[in-house]
Amino acid sequence: MTPPDAPHNRWSDLDRPPLNVTALRRGLLRPDSLWSELEVVETTGSTNSDLADRARSGDLPEGTVLVAEEQTAGRGRLERSWTAPPRSGLFLSVYLEPGDAVPVERWGWVPLLAGVAAATGLAKAAGVDTALKWPNDLLVTVAGEERKAGGILGEFAGDGIVVGLGINVSLRADELPAPTAGSLALAGAVSTDRETLLRAVLRSLEHWYGEWKAADGDAAASGLQAAYAAGCATLDRTVRAELPGGNSLVGEAVAIDGDGRLVLSTEDGLQQPVSAGDIVHLRGAEGGLT
Repeated sequence: MTPPDAPHNRWSDLDRPPLNVTALRRGLLRPDSLWSELEVVETTGSTNSDLADRARSGDLPEGTVLVAEEQTAGRGRLERSWTAPPRSGLFLSVYLEPGDAVPVERWGWVPLLAGVAAATGLAKAAGVDTALKWPNDLLVTVAGEERKAGGILGEFAGDGIVVGLGINVSLRADELPAPTAGSLALAGAVSTDRETLLRAVLRSLEHWYGEWKAADGDAAASGLQAAYAAGCATLDRTVRAELPGGNSLVGEAVAIDGDGRLVLSTEDGLQQPVSAGDIVHLRGAEGGLT
């Protein structure tokens, strides 16, 4: 390991080599692929902000992928910050244009789709059981506890939507930003090779996006709704939904509806769909708060 006071360079942590952009492009930018451009930058504030700015200027083809070795101002939901050591994870954004074939009211499924794709790809490439916490957190199990290992952020920009993914890959216990955080390495991943993981996630995203778009954005017909529900750790648990405006709602999470909303069954017998909010798992599989 490099001493803490040593100057930083792209090879300063030999356990975390830089991504090989040439190899990634060779493997992903095929003529029949969704992915049209792939750029890897050493550092940036936020890959989502960078692509959103380009989309608003009209200078962004669908299928553009921007990956950063380090993000200094990464954003999560509710404007939370997302930071991690250089090359310790996957920090990327993609630009998608569902177009007129998909009604805009169905575009809200895209971040959920990205969650299914990421969980599916990581399960295959890392050998880690990755669950989804509604609406867009990725959970892994570390020492018997659910931990957040990743998050997804979608935002409309230009004629499409920018979807950002942040995934903790090799973070060690002393590098975690919070006690509730985790990483693929700490969850026992069989591989933490970021190029392998990135290819798996992008190929899975291409598959699910193609299925969803071919079904005109119908989450049920494309199998997306069922896949999300099957991998969602929020369902069948008592949760508290902290809603915009400061209100909250407690109930059992019973379904993901056709619009991607979380349906809560409350004590008064009503079923309330939640379209936005922060979800707290009040009764986890082991009886703890998550």
